[in-house]
Amino acid sequence: MAIPLDLDQLQTFVAIADTGSFTRAANEVHRTQSAVSMQMRRLEERIGKALFEKDGRTNRLTEDGEKLLAYARRMIRLNRETMAAFDDTSLEGQIRIGTPDDYADRFLPEIMARFARSNPRVEMSVVCEPTANLVELLKRGQIDIALVTHSAGTGQSEIVRREPLLWVSSANHPIHEETILPLAVGRPTCMWRRAACDALDASGRDYRILFTSWSATVVIAAVLSGLAVSVLPECALRPGMRVLGEADGFAPLPDIRIGIMRGHTPAGPSVIVEALARHISESLDNISLPMVEDAASFDFTGLSKRTKPRSGHLVTNW
Repeated sequence: MAIPLDLDQLQTFVAIADTGSFTRAANEVHRTQSAVSMQMRRLEERIGKALFEKDGRTNRLTEDGEKLLAYARRMIRLNRETMAAFDDTSLEGQIRIGTPDDYADRFLPEIMARFARSNPRVEMSVVCEPTANLVELLKRGQIDIALVTHSAGTGQSEIVRREPLLWVSSANHPIHEETILPLAVGRPTCMWRRAACDALDASGRDYRILFTSWSATVVIAAVLSGLAVSVLPECALRPGMRVLGEADGFAPLPDIRIGIMRGHTPAGPSVIVEALARHISESLDNISLPMVEDAASFDFTGLSKRTKPRSGHLVTNW
């Protein structure tokens, strides 16, 4: 019978991966550096693989180390959720969450499910609004935390995910070949709309705004029905969409940054808010991408290494 992995060793392993240093990880887990080194030797012996390799002054994960890291995070998170389920002093109260509907459909189910398992006594309510509206709701104290599209105008937000912004059309309609390109986009203050229009203006491509809406559902419906082209983050891709690229005459767009913003209170963010912020960060770090016809065009191991879908790829399923 296989000997179970040691959670303490896995926590130290994750700390090293996150900090890039045995020394900094030792401070994180409150152990001496020699104790951390011993833990990692025992973990490598248990796994039977080398987990680290030197990269200058930092310790970089090997391919086997990257593989273990995903499992380690899940095991630590499950352990935390298990302990919370039997903790009579667990968090209790209410929290109001804000997010654009572009992110709600893809991210909220996993975020809320994980948080509810760890904190069954916390009641969550959700408001779906554009980022600009969410910033105002935070200022007025009408929501406690928001998942937003980060920009210079959103103020202080903690960036937790980066994604490419993509040109998309229907896989079944050649609408992107129209002489005057029809667009379905957000309202004039939408950052994605501005990025799309700037790119088209720079390339000299004629276009017209056919649909304007804050609702991602409306924009996506216009794309899937073959009425217009739009720009969407990778997380918003749907079956039946085609990703357009330079070969189709569409210039690359800037990546988007997804961030967390906390409400303003005299006492600072509550314990519940900080707990949810941690869950959001962990969830977005582990949520996988929508699948495309050639999955080899994606690198699923990390955001920093991710490549964009090549033009012409069809989104087939989740």
